[in-house]
Amino acid sequence: MEETEGKKLKEKLFNKKEVGWNKLSKDEISNLMKFSDEYMYFLNNGKTERECTNFVKKMLEDNGFESINNKENLQVGDKVYFINRNKSLYAAIIGKESLEKGINIIGAHIDSPRLDLKPNPLYEEGGFAYLKTHYYGGIKKYQWTTIPLAIHGIVAKTNGEIVEISIGEADDDPIFTITDLLPHLAQEQMERKLKEGIKGEDLNLLIGSIPFDDNEVNEKVKLNILNLLNEKYGIIESDFLSSELEIVPNFKAKSLGFDKSMVAAYGQDDRVCAYTAVRALLDTKIPQTTSVLILSDKEEIGSVGNTGMESLVFDLFVSELLNKTGINKPDLIRKVFCNSKMLSSDVDAGFDPIYASVSDTKNSGYLGKGIALVKYTGAKGKSGASDANAEFVAQIRATFENGNVPYQLTELGKVDIGGGGTIAYILANKGVDVIDCGIPVLSMHAPYEVTSKFDIYCAYEGYKAFWKM
Repeated sequence: MEETEGKKLKEKLFNKKEVGWNKLSKDEISNLMKFSDEYMYFLNNGKTERECTNFVKKMLEDNGFESINNKENLQVGDKVYFINRNKSLYAAIIGKESLEKGINIIGAHIDSPRLDLKPNPLYEEGGFAYLKTHYYGGIKKYQWTTIPLAIHGIVAKTNGEIVEISIGEADDDPIFTITDLLPHLAQEQMERKLKEGIKGEDLNLLIGSIPFDDNEVNEKVKLNILNLLNEKYGIIESDFLSSELEIVPNFKAKSLGFDKSMVAAYGQDDRVCAYTAVRALLDTKIPQTTSVLILSDKEEIGSVGNTGMESLVFDLFVSELLNKTGINKPDLIRKVFCNSKMLSSDVDAGFDPIYASVSDTKNSGYLGKGIALVKYTGAKGKSGASDANAEFVAQIRATFENGNVPYQLTELGKVDIGGGGTIAYILANKGVDVIDCGIPVLSMHAPYEVTSKFDIYCAYEGYKAFWKM
C-alpha cells in the first residue's frame, strides 16, 4: 500500500527516538558485547579513583602514550599523559593544527559515591569491632546496609611507606557489612522519613567478633583486629590517621537480563563515560585538532580540592602542551580555551517506568536509544547550569549524524523535581563551548547501577566522532 502524504511528512519531519538494537547486524551485536565485557573487566578492577587511574595509565602506556614529564618537546602525533596525585589524569594526542586554534576535550570523572573511613575509625562495642565511616557524595543511606562490602585504598605510614589494601574482592577474602534492624523491632525506624531511616552516624562497618586471648586487657576484639592488621600489613592504629580507605560494594559487574542487554555494576557513574572516552582516545589516529582527555576526581562532592576540576592543575597540563609545542606566550591559554570544544561526559538519569512520575517523558533519556546530550543541567530555573549555545549543539548533532551515532536530547527529570550538575560549568567558565554528553543510567548513585550495552557502545562511537571533528 502506498504511503499517504501524512505518513511521508511524519517520516520527514518528526524527531524519532528509536530503540537501537533492531538496527544492528549480528557482527555489530557481537562487537558490542565484546566491548561491554572489556568494560566490565575495567569496572571490576577499578573501584576507586586510584585504581582507575592505575588501570588507565597502563592502557595508555600499552598504546604508546608517555608521561609528559619525560618529553622535552611535542610534535604532531605525540601522545602524552599527566597524573595528578594518583587520583586524576589528563591525556592528549597532539593534532595537526596549532593549539592556539583550540583543543577538543572530553571530560569524565572517576570518583563515585561511597563510604570513607573516619580518621579514628576503629572501635569495639557489645563484643563486636567496627569501623566508623563518613559517606562521600549523594547516597541513599539505607541502600548501604545489609550488602557485602569491601575495603580499598592506601595507608601512608610516617616512614614514607605506602601500603595498598584491597579486602573483600577475592573469592577467599572475607567481606564486611553494615547491619540493620529486623522488621520485628523496627516500628519506630519505619515511621521515619526514608532519608532518616538510616542515620549517617549509624553506617558503621562490622569487621570482627573474636576477642584476643588475654584476660588482662580490655577491648579484646579491637586488639585482635589490630593484631591481624599488623601481622599482614605492618600497620598500627595511628596509621589510620594518614589513610585513604574507601568502603565499596563487593558486587561484580555482570550482564543483566535474560538477553544480557544491560550492565549492572557499582560505580558506573561516571566510569562508564570514563572507560568509553579512554577507548575512543586509544582508537584516535593523528587528529586535526588536538584531542584531550580529562579523568577528574571529586566531582561527586563539587569538584573541589587539588584533584578536582576546580583546581588549576588541568590549566597547568594545557600550559605544558603549549610550552612543549613551542608556541606559548602570555595569556595564550585563555585564547586556547575560548577556541576549544568539550563534551562533559557524565551520566544522565535514565527513564524508569516504575518511577515515571519524576520524568518528563518527552525529554527523558531512554536506555537503548543512544548517547544522551544534555543542553543544561542545574536545578529549578537552571540554577548552576552550563547551558550550551544552539550553534554548538547543532555542531555536535551534525558530528553524530555524520558518524551514524544514535543520540537523544534529554533533561534531568521534571522541572522543580530536583537537579544536578557536572564539571561542564567549570570549563565553560574558562570560555570553552561545552555540552553534557553521556549515558542514561538506572538507579544512579546506588551500590548497583544499570546501563544499556547499546548506549555504552554508542558513547564510544560518539566520542571517537567528536575527536575527528
